[in-house]
Amino acid sequence: MRLGIVSDTHDDLDAVEAAVETFEREDCDVVVHCGDIVAPFSATPFASSFDFHAVRGNNDGEWALADTVGDFGTYHGETAELTVDGREFVVYHGTSGAVVDALVECGRYDYVLHGHTHQFVHEEYESTVRINPGGVPFEGAPGPHYAVVLDTGSDAVVDTDTDDVERFTLSEGIE
Repeated sequence: MRLGIVSDTHDDLDAVEAAVETFEREDCDVVVHCGDIVAPFSATPFASSFDFHAVRGNNDGEWALADTVGDFGTYHGETAELTVDGREFVVYHGTSGAVVDALVECGRYDYVLHGHTHQFVHEEYESTVRINPGGVPFEGAPGPHYAVVLDTGSDAVVDTDTDDVERFTLSEGIE
C-alpha cells in the first residue's frame, strides 16, 4: 500500500490541491494529515479516492472541521493509532517535542508521523521511523513544504536519486 503524509497546510488551498494531486497521481491508498488543516473549506479537497485520516493541530480552532472531515474520512482528535499493511503508526500533530520523542523512543510503533515545526524530518531511531513532512513556509521555517509518500509493502519511503524519501514540493520556501 501507498500512504501519503502531509501536515500544516494552514488553509493554503494551493498546497492542499498540490498534495491531493500528488497523492492521486502516486496512487495512494491512505492519506494522513498531521494537523493544522485549520478551516473546513481547506479539508474538503481531501475527499478523494483514498482513505483519509487527520489529527487535530494547534491551529485547528473550528469545531466544524471534525464534522467536515467525518463526511469523507476520519478525524481522530489529538492522536491516531493506525495499522496500515501490518505496520503500526501513531499520528500526533507534534505540539510537544517531548511527546514526539517519547512516541519515537517507546518502541511501540513502526512509524511516528507528526508536523507542527514546519520543517521536514525523516530519521530512524532503533526500529521506529519518524517523519515530519514540513508545512507551509514561514519565517523561522522557510520551507519548502512537502508531501511524502511511503510504500508500506517495502517499508521504504518512495525512492529518489538523492534521498530515500520521496518529497513532492507543495510550495517553495521563502527567503
